[in-house]
Amino acid sequence: MTRLLVVHHTPSPACQELLEAVLAGARTDELPGTVEVVSRPALTAGAADLLAADAVVLGTPANIGTMSGALKHFFDQIYYPALQDSTGLPFGLSVHGGDDTAGAVRDVLRITAGLGWVQAAETVTTTGPPTAADRAAAWELGATVALRALE
Repeated sequence: MTRLLVVHHTPSPACQELLEAVLAGARTDELPGTVEVVSRPALTAGAADLLAADAVVLGTPANIGTMSGALKHFFDQIYYPALQDSTGLPFGLSVHGGDDTAGAVRDVLRITAGLGWVQAAETVTTTGPPTAADRAAAWELGATVALRALE
């Protein structure tokens, strides 16, 4: 079965709201096939989770100008075990910040490029409380990356 891994750090209600929208999009019945959606907190997700996935969505707050320490921990855990075997993995990214997300986006994209992953959808960036448009963009992110997992 096709598997989509959603790795997230959701310390705030805003991050949780965006995660729920990503998961709803990934689980939509509008997809042309069945995708098993596996959601893991960044502090518990590991290389086995990643290597069993056909695509991944990453979700993080922007903390002090970069991704959360939890998402960085995920990358530290999976980098070498997955380096050879995850090349070409489709991924998507959602970043929520108080007023700026640029550093977090830059740092995640640098790591995913080093892993050889392929961005399957535009990054969703949100500042402040999520709006209906933000939730819709997160839903679309989940659906798009799930669709790429099926390809």
